[in-house]
Amino acid sequence: MQAILDAIDAGTLDARIAIVLSDNPDAFILERARKRGIETGVIDCRGFKTKFPEEAQQETAARLKAAGVGLVCLAGFLRLVKRPLLDVFPNRILNIHPSLLPAFPGLESWKQALDAGASEAGCTVHSVDEGMDTGPIILQEAVPILAGDTAESLHARIQVVEHRLYPAAIRLLMESVPAVSAGSERGLHG
Repeated sequence: MQAILDAIDAGTLDARIAIVLSDNPDAFILERARKRGIETGVIDCRGFKTKFPEEAQQETAARLKAAGVGLVCLAGFLRLVKRPLLDVFPNRILNIHPSLLPAFPGLESWKQALDAGASEAGCTVHSVDEGMDTGPIILQEAVPILAGDTAESLHARIQVVEHRLYPAAIRLLMESVPAVSAGSERGLHG
């Protein structure tokens, strides 16, 4: 979220974050948003650790619509988004993933790349569909795996690229999809 806010503040992204929602009531993203005067909320996933229940998705969709959101940007949201949320925001939910999809979907993809002996890792911004990290790719960029890289050092270099790539992908989508550019407000899940 900070990279998106920085791009907005710098004038390189003409948008406004309308609301920040998280499934973790202690997530720092909520505090960061509150300090900026951005509306926040917690998604009630009914006690499930990884499932995103349909009722919670309906409530989330209603909150996002009420806030005037045109594009939903996921960041660190580790639950599969399904219908009805996809129906309410068709082709208007983005996710950032720390690999060169379709390689290494799922959790800790930078570790997966290291364990596989890959020569590069990277990050991908993609549209969300019902699969795990399977939606159409918007932008991606490679990050070389260096001799002596650890999971932590590789992940840190990937995050630098993510912070640049996510605002660029949002800008690209806003320029190419009329429904997104008409609603310049963004919702962010963390």
